[in-house]
Formats: sequence, structure tokens, C-alpha cells
Amino acid sequence: MTVLREEQPREWVSFEDPDELRTWMIDATFLRSNYKCIYGEGCKGVHDDPTPELMQGCCSYGAHFLDEDDMKSVKKYVKRLKRKHWKNFDKGKDGKWLVGKGDDMKTRVVNGACIFHNPPGFEGGTGCAFHIAAVEAGERHMDWKPDVCWQVPVRHEDYTEDGGYVISTIREWKRRDWGEGGDDFHWWCTESADAFVGKDPAYVFFKDELTEMMGAKAYKVMVEQLTRPTAVPLPHPAVRSRTQK
Repeated sequence: MTVLREEQPREWVSFEDPDELRTWMIDATFLRSNYKCIYGEGCKGVHDDPTPELMQGCCSYGAHFLDEDDMKSVKKYVKRLKRKHWKNFDKGKDGKWLVGKGDDMKTRVVNGACIFHNPPGFEGGTGCAFHIAAVEAGERHMDWKPDVCWQVPVRHEDYTEDGGYVISTIREWKRRDWGEGGDDFHWWCTESADAFVGKDPAYVFFKDELTEMMGAKAYKVMVEQLTRPTAVPLPHPAVRSRTQK
């Protein structure tokens, strides 16, 4: 059963996509905040108790795939992982890193974490094997990882109306987005002041991720909206067109 939590008021901005039949709905409160990922900097993980020493972050339960393209991409990059990048190389080879069926396929869990997670002390580096290998190759870690792994804690949702018009929402990832299991987390980063310590607003910290989700033009429009003086209301388009005549 999902536990209901009281939500404090927050601001949203919306705008039309420059190139597509799409409206973007943006959680301005989150993206203007100074949230940053604190993996390796005190992240307490998602177990029933704080486990910062495990340095698992949100990698404890394995990663589900968003779609077939996501899975195909990960399969391609698994082939580029070497033993030096991946502690569980032998356990995961020959496709043994993947479990489940149909739409419920996910990465296997080994020793209490995603099979691609390297624990502290591994000579190749702690954390995601994909991330480590991508950095070594001089490539974007986003291209190597399952989509959910580089998107969290930013959540992108699409709703298609009759006629094909799309409403896209960008917001923070909440406990409820993990299903009922999210209510069992001892700690979740977007609920904790511990993670709101960045020197830049979140829309800057997540620039690469947001640009990948939205496209460069839409990201630019979003930044323009988020940096408008908040004390000056934006007139309705019908009023603006009248005053501009």
C-alpha cells in the first residue's frame, strides 16, 4: 500500500516545444533548487537502514528497462566491459546479468546490489561498471547505462492526448515512482536536505541529462523560463498578443 505524504506547494512552468506538437510541464521548484547527487558523498542508500558505507546509492535492486531500445543499447555496451571494469564479470558473462521475462526484464542482483555495481575495495573502482568504463573510453556514461540509471532522480513522463499531442512532464523522482517498495526506503535523496548542497541550480547540474531527455532547443527555452524574475507574472498568450499589436 502506498503511503500518502503531505506535499508542500511548488511552482511549475510550461511551454510549447519549439519543434514538436508537445507541451513541457516543468517542476520549477526542484530544478531551481540546489539539489545534486551525493553518491559517494554521504548518500545513505535505499535499504531499510542507512548504509552509506556500501556506496550503492539507488543501485541496490537492479535496473528495469524502459523499452526494447533501452535493453538493446545496454546489451551492446555490456560487450565492451572488461574484467578490470566489472567485479562480477564472470558471474554476468554470456547474458547471465539479465533476469525476468517480457516487460519485467531487469539487471540481476548479486550480493545485495545490481550486478554492475562494484563494491568499495574493487581495484577497478567503486560504483557502476558502465560509468567506470565510459569514463576510461572518454564517452558519455549516459550512453552506456540503462536509461533509468542516468535519469534518476529526474523523471520524464509522457502523456499522449487524442490526436497525438504529447504532454511531457519533468519532475523530481519520488518514492512512489518505485512502486510500493519505495515506501520501505529508509531514506530517499529528493526528500532530504542532505542532497540540497550543490553550488549550481539543478537544471545546470543535470544539463546533459535534461538535454538528452528534452532536446537542446527545449532545454534552452526551459532555462529562459526558469531564470525569469519570479516576481513578474507571465501574461496569458492571448493578452500578450493583444498588447503587442
